[in-house]
Amino acid sequence: MKIAISMWSLHREFYGGNLDVVGFVNWVAGTKAEGVELLDVFWKDFDVEGPKVLAALSDHDLQVGAYAVGNNFVVPCAEERARQVEIITRGVDMAKYFGTKVVRVFAGDLAEGIEFNDGRCWIVEGLQAAAAYAKKHGITLALENHGLLAGKGAQVQGIIEDVNSPALKATIDTGNFLLVDEAPTDAVKVLAPLAGHVHFKDFRLAKEGESPSYPALSGKRFAGTIIGEGQVGTKEVLSILKAAGYDGWLSVEFEGLEEEEFGAKRSIDNLAAALQSI
Repeated sequence: MKIAISMWSLHREFYGGNLDVVGFVNWVAGTKAEGVELLDVFWKDFDVEGPKVLAALSDHDLQVGAYAVGNNFVVPCAEERARQVEIITRGVDMAKYFGTKVVRVFAGDLAEGIEFNDGRCWIVEGLQAAAAYAKKHGITLALENHGLLAGKGAQVQGIIEDVNSPALKATIDTGNFLLVDEAPTDAVKVLAPLAGHVHFKDFRLAKEGESPSYPALSGKRFAGTIIGEGQVGTKEVLSILKAAGYDGWLSVEFEGLEEEEFGAKRSIDNLAAALQSI
């Protein structure tokens, strides 16, 4: 297993105007990470930035572990769902451009007026279409556990089984399981055999008034924290992945309240130490 870091870990720096994708790659070069995860939301002008990012990756001997897109199939309009497929197919093209074999995808989440079974059916149909395109191009889509329709390990497993494509696996987001009241170690045991990518993220119970914090189904609230300093159980999760034969990327996704560069770098260091210890 190798450690990458998602640019989402420094999203406040980006939205504050202090960082672009090239700057992110240059920053990663000063850490222990061997790769990066790039996201479609961070491009300002891809025609200009894309070649510069490729050059920076080459200069620093960094790989792209995964390319991440933001899609949502839980919409009643068929034309809009077709557009969501196009978001993923563009992501596949971007993955090829950057030399990675993995595209992180979402399922979508429930909204007012949408029945659970309808939403799940749209997810399966959309991912079947997107996976067919990915398979043609030798790319694996990796579905993240996110939201009420695909938040639990068994929900992701069920969607992957129903899509029934070798081009669809799971992105295991270690922290998100806490938001659906599932122990990360239990969920990782379910999904480790299906893993195509891993988001390593840690959460702790939020203190009163802390912001941002995220509500769990139970009503508890969680705040992001540095990897190894929350409730995920870093070594236990790594041991489960290792036992299942997972040898792909571990992408740090820091969402803590600490200063981002400090928290992200410390997360990389803690994950590297834990990985070395198992």
